[in-house]
Amino acid sequence: MAIELTDANFEEIVLKSDKLVIVDFWAVWCGPCRMIGQIIQEIGQEYEGKVIVGKVDVDNNPEITTKFGIRNIPTVLFFKNGEIVDKQVGSVPKQVIIDKLEAHL
Repeated sequence: MAIELTDANFEEIVLKSDKLVIVDFWAVWCGPCRMIGQIIQEIGQEYEGKVIVGKVDVDNNPEITTKFGIRNIPTVLFFKNGEIVDKQVGSVPKQVIIDKLEAHL
């Protein structure tokens, strides 16, 4: 299950986490975001307890979106100890995201 991340809770959930955090930056109107969104939900269930999975609606959270320079969506950022350790821009097969995730566990 993916957590809804906002400008208000992002620091607490993502930057202060001691687990790997995957953050999906998306928007309702973005077609490719829906494809990645389903993959992100599946990964959230499959890696529950090992990884925190969250989603940021870029239209409703401009502060985070700007802070991390998100210009294209979908963008998936991988955080470890509050730092970005990997990034994926655009719609990709599930295995690509899993490979990146596994590399940082």
